[in-house]
Amino acid sequence: MQIVETSNEGLKRAYKVTIPAKEIATRIDGEVQKIAPQVRMPGFRPGKVPTNLLRKMHGPALHQEALNGAVSEAVDKLVNEQKLRPAMQPAISLGEGYEEGKDVELSVAVEILPEIEAPDFSGLKLDKLTVPVSEAEVDEAVGRIAGQQKSFIEATDKAAEIGDQVTVDFVGKLGGKPFEGGSADGQAIELGSNRLIPGFEEQLVGAKAGEQRTITVNFPDDYPAANLKGREATFDVTVHGVKVPAETKADEDFAKNLGLESLEQLRNLLRGQLEQENAGLTRTQMKRALLDQLAAGHDFAVPPSMVEAEFNQIWSQLEHEASHEPDPAAAMQELEAEKDEYRAIAERRVRLGLLLSEIGQRNGVEVSQQEMNMLIAQAAQQYRPEDRDRFLDYIRNEPLAAAQLRAPLYEDKVVDFLFDKAEVSEREVTKDELQAAIEGEEGHVHGPGCGHDHDHDHGAKPAKKAAAKKPAAKKAPAEGAAAEAVETAEEAKPAKKPAAKKAKPAEAAPADDAGGEAKPKKRAAAKKS
Repeated sequence: MQIVETSNEGLKRAYKVTIPAKEIATRIDGEVQKIAPQVRMPGFRPGKVPTNLLRKMHGPALHQEALNGAVSEAVDKLVNEQKLRPAMQPAISLGEGYEEGKDVELSVAVEILPEIEAPDFSGLKLDKLTVPVSEAEVDEAVGRIAGQQKSFIEATDKAAEIGDQVTVDFVGKLGGKPFEGGSADGQAIELGSNRLIPGFEEQLVGAKAGEQRTITVNFPDDYPAANLKGREATFDVTVHGVKVPAETKADEDFAKNLGLESLEQLRNLLRGQLEQENAGLTRTQMKRALLDQLAAGHDFAVPPSMVEAEFNQIWSQLEHEASHEPDPAAAMQELEAEKDEYRAIAERRVRLGLLLSEIGQRNGVEVSQQEMNMLIAQAAQQYRPEDRDRFLDYIRNEPLAAAQLRAPLYEDKVVDFLFDKAEVSEREVTKDELQAAIEGEEGHVHGPGCGHDHDHDHGAKPAKKAAAKKPAAKKAPAEGAAAEAVETAEEAKPAKKPAAKKAKPAEAAPADDAGGEAKPKKRAAAKKS
């Protein structure tokens, strides 16, 4: 095999790879010898079918298998010999005019990961803003729990008001005839809860026990039952009773009704929950400050394909959320005006991801098998029981999928490592001050909030968006960049390649999924250019 570098520009490399025809022929011979013992053909004893006949019958398939294997092995050899760390899957094309019996000429284009100098984090200084939980906050939390445990007491000769509960029987009719699923007996309805179709609860205001009413409503156009969508219906309603809200006292009996031993236990549980929430906000604030310092202190070229993939992920989510704005066209117009700024966010995120990966690798940060098993078990719970085995098989058989699952935890462990190395100054602040620090209202500009319920952030929001409240400006995915880059940096090393996939030489090699989903990365297959 001959390898000739044809281009070396920044992080982009291109090569011409020549595979001798005799190597393909040798592979075909090997395939013939492999299948010969299994072939059965009339007139021949098992395993005694002449090889020339096997070649005639299975020639195209044998050649395709041999060519695909040779291409896959050639790309592996290229990566190893040239000591490449691909950022994305190499793009491979088969030279025009190729015919069986001729040398194979491949064009291979690949973007590589940058060489990053050993990061210096000796000067890291971080403020740790903490928020103590006050007894007043615990009182408020207990009050919220009590408010959610609504109870009602019977009222005599009272006209129902919003907030009251009425107990009714009703029969729904379309065109004067009852329809299936439109009747109920002894139904308790809290007026103003908006749990029933629009107009139903409102027409029961003023009703008293023993009263009968016929109300008319229109089913919404998006109602799940097709036979009711947008249709007018009447309901014959009999009111059996009216109840008024009763005050729920947060006392010992209340706590015991919740299955707890005492009110103090409830308070301690809520206090711990509040402390955990505040600790999560503190971590978010520290992490963003850490990433700001890392970004300011490191500047190196990043693979354009990784930036494009990250940008596409951000942009796709922003477009989706803009489509749900009251004025989607205006929201998209505002986004378009800031497209370059979001592309800069994508570049920053990729750079930070690669940097975190480099720090982790140089300092022996690892995700243990036990931690990985816990991650897999947690992820499997998101699937229906009958689908979990397939998910587990997928994770076991696809190294890239496992790497993408591991990447966020790996990133968090690198961040914790840096927290331990930093000089940390702790001070108490109010919750509003902590939120302001996170949102960048004190001069810092941070990235959009993560769409995956993590406290990660790898980008800087466009400056004028720092305090923006509309979803399209707040929820660009923040998790993807560093996590994906960590995964890419680890999986790009030759020693950790995904297992070979056999594909037809004529098929195009799919690019990595732009959204970063945990999908299998297929082995590159040659395609005709």
